[in-house]
Amino acid sequence: MKAEDLKTPFYLVDESLLLKNLEILKSVADTAGCKILLAQKAFSMHYFYPLIGKYLSGTAASGLFEARLGREAMGKENHIFSPAYTETDFGEILDVCDHIIFNSFPQWEKFRERALRSGKSFGMRVNPEFSTQARAVYDPCAPYSRLGVTLENFREDLLDGLDGLHFHTLCEQDSDALETTLEAVEEKFGAYLKRMKWINFGGGHHITREGYDIPRLIKCVSRFREKYGLEVYLEPGEAVALNAGWLFASVIDVFKNGKNIAVLDVSAACHMPDVLEMPYRPPLLGSGEADEKEFGYILGGPSCLAGDVIGEYSFDRPLKPGDRLVLGDMAIYSMVKSNTFNGIPLPAIAAGKIGGNIKIVRKFGYDDFRDRLS
Repeated sequence: MKAEDLKTPFYLVDESLLLKNLEILKSVADTAGCKILLAQKAFSMHYFYPLIGKYLSGTAASGLFEARLGREAMGKENHIFSPAYTETDFGEILDVCDHIIFNSFPQWEKFRERALRSGKSFGMRVNPEFSTQARAVYDPCAPYSRLGVTLENFREDLLDGLDGLHFHTLCEQDSDALETTLEAVEEKFGAYLKRMKWINFGGGHHITREGYDIPRLIKCVSRFREKYGLEVYLEPGEAVALNAGWLFASVIDVFKNGKNIAVLDVSAACHMPDVLEMPYRPPLLGSGEADEKEFGYILGGPSCLAGDVIGEYSFDRPLKPGDRLVLGDMAIYSMVKSNTFNGIPLPAIAAGKIGGNIKIVRKFGYDDFRDRLS
């Protein structure tokens, strides 16, 4: 069926665009001699895991349920990092994960004997205390961060049994930020690298973004492999499905309060929370900046949250109820963060090609809202 045949709202992930990203990532991995994992926190549409598994080495999880999904749906290398593991979850994590990364030496001491009996590979997340971004909420190197061990708290006496070091300090950044971060990692933790088998450069690498400096990335990976004899992992999330997804919406109502306002059947708060959390203004097909075209509108969602605003856009013609709008870059941090605040339904999830044939992969209804509550 075609997109125009489906009731809005729905997400559409374009397989051809996803494949384009995967080919870039595989080329990087092959050229640099590293392994690239899907960070599921950004994109967990497991319908595509068999395809993704043909190009990437496996999955990276941030909790038990993501780890289970990676094992069940892709079945390749399965890595996990969490700020802390509970007694309840750790046994199953040992069962489903190959690489388990700890966030503190007290946690490593707590689970060490049990962990080593499993024969799996273990690592420690470090904090190089080197910030490369301005947004503190996304900066694991900000003061008082709970993520990663600083040099002051590093325990050389507890390294036996640890195979690798992990850091994750980037967010939607180019390889120049990685290059300077690696210098800080070497300055702080270089003395321990030759005792390791692998290093994980974490995520935040915008590898598939137009203009990203791939040769510099390959140079960074190759230098670490050759200098320290380490296997290198990258675990991008956004780069896997960057610009590969869409959210189809309809206009419900149009009115004026100082400016033209259009209420849609999609919500920033419920269906694309990063619009409010980052914050950012998502691309919208056929629109312009606020004052670029003749007819300007503030687009908002149907929830009761006053700040449920998607952004300000302009159009060549007036909007009216029933008009369809298509928001871009809606594969990443959208489906994984969607919620049913106010009882607003979740959008359906579709796969296919924008402008071509698509299929509904999953529909949601009242039961999905009701059953997650008591």
